[in-house]
Amino acid sequence: MLTKSLAMELSPYGIRVNCICPGGVNTPLVRPDGVSEDEFGQRVRTNAPIPRLSRPEEQAYAVLYLASEESSFVTGQALMTDGGEWAGTTDGLRR
Repeated sequence: MLTKSLAMELSPYGIRVNCICPGGVNTPLVRPDGVSEDEFGQRVRTNAPIPRLSRPEEQAYAVLYLASEESSFVTGQALMTDGGEWAGTTDGLRR
């Protein structure tokens, strides 16, 4: 709701407000020591339609889109970049 509220408040000034809602991201911070990115990716399965963690660059692409002119008419939105995990639940909560 903060994103929507700020979008309403700041739009008269030409400021767009959006947010990214990532799922799990495969980074060294979430991988156990000594486990390669590929091996960790094989171990991790989610309830999402795309059953893997995202790569950092996949999250960056979403940010780049929202920062670009291609999204000039987008404001007040939460972009779910979770591989469909949110869509795969019946009540929007993790199972």
